[in-house]
Amino acid sequence: MISQPSRHCTVELHALPSRIGQVRRIVSAQLRYWHLDPLIDRAALGVTELLTNVHLHARPDKLCTVEIELLLDQLTVSVHDRDPRLPEVRDATSSATCGRGLSMVAAVSESWGVRPNGESGKVVWFTLAAPSPAAAALPLCPPYAAVVEAPVRGFAEVEQVADALQKSHAPARSAVAG
Repeated sequence: MISQPSRHCTVELHALPSRIGQVRRIVSAQLRYWHLDPLIDRAALGVTELLTNVHLHARPDKLCTVEIELLLDQLTVSVHDRDPRLPEVRDATSSATCGRGLSMVAAVSESWGVRPNGESGKVVWFTLAAPSPAAAALPLCPPYAAVVEAPVRGFAEVEQVADALQKSHAPARSAVAG
């Protein structure tokens, strides 16, 4: 069987406004590393909206995990939290100050969805089409055991790069402070 290019990164956080901005920068830096610059704005907007929903609505706490995965020509961004309540897309009026998050995610993504996650919690995810040359240019993933040992170290390194890139690139903008 031929191995397919795949990349996967995970970060765990409490969905607070200051952390949401950090994760947005981490996701942006990771996509630059994968040569997926055209996806940065949409991925940053989507992850910001999903994390904002955790911040505003999740119970019992704001602990969540963000995962980004590139598999062939598809980028998947998912947010796992411990609240079993499934979100609903709202029809926001033109004067509403909130309630558009999932509609925005749906508008910028190829697909999105939500699924229960075990006994309690859920996963909200969205996908973006990735340019094929970027996926083909990636080296093959190491065996799964090697990947399990590296996510935290990988993100720490990416976060340092994100801080350096922030000085030379304009960050993605959103309605969430941070």
